[in-house]
Amino acid sequence: MKIIIQMSKSEELKALPILLRHSPGTILPQRTYILTPQAVRSLRDPGIKYTEVSREPGLHNIEGTISAERI
Repeated sequence: MKIIIQMSKSEELKALPILLRHSPGTILPQRTYILTPQAVRSLRDPGIKYTEVSREPGLHNIEGTISAERI
């Protein structure tokens, strides 16, 4: 399962070192990330704030994509 999250610029600065070390995720425009549940947990532990946009299956429509389109 994948989880789509968005975060602010300041939270992204705190999250990037963690994500680069622990996650083979996907980065989309507007600070949007497609991550594994383990990667999301790695952000939650140090208190990094984010908004969960969607979880698989049935991903919500992200700007520029169609639901169920391979990202």
